[in-house]
Amino acid sequence: MLLAGCAQNPAAVRADGVGAKASEAVAKAAANVIGAPLIPDATIQLGPSVSYPLEKLVYWGIWVGAAWLILDPLAPNWRIEETRLPEDHVHFRMEMKRYYSGGAGEARVVFDQRARALMRAGGYGGYEIVEYSEGIESALFGAQRTAAGVVRFRRTAG
Repeated sequence: MLLAGCAQNPAAVRADGVGAKASEAVAKAAANVIGAPLIPDATIQLGPSVSYPLEKLVYWGIWVGAAWLILDPLAPNWRIEETRLPEDHVHFRMEMKRYYSGGAGEARVVFDQRARALMRAGGYGGYEIVEYSEGIESALFGAQRTAAGVVRFRRTAG
């Protein structure tokens, strides 16, 4: 839809502020490639006294979209891998999202919640934490919190 508007409006893009020179350079390069600017020189009227240039709305939309893809606030903070071991033992390995917006101190809570859920689903009467550790793995694009532990489930007497 945006490209259709570009083909109909060959006017130059004008921008004010910090990104003025960069946006004009991009507009000129795009005009040389496709014959018109990528974003038409239009203003969106949001109300009787409120209007924004389409160029700014598109750029802000791109920034918000990129931030959403990187942070993904609706995704769970922790990824849990479970390995069943003999004698009612389960090993958990947990990794936190590399880029997050909260939840850095909740490893033990998530560990306990998952152990309790498995305990109830398996019909066990309780569980005991045999081993538990937390750490941080360094990487080129940021550190990642990790946790690992082993849980032994107990059957109810009777």
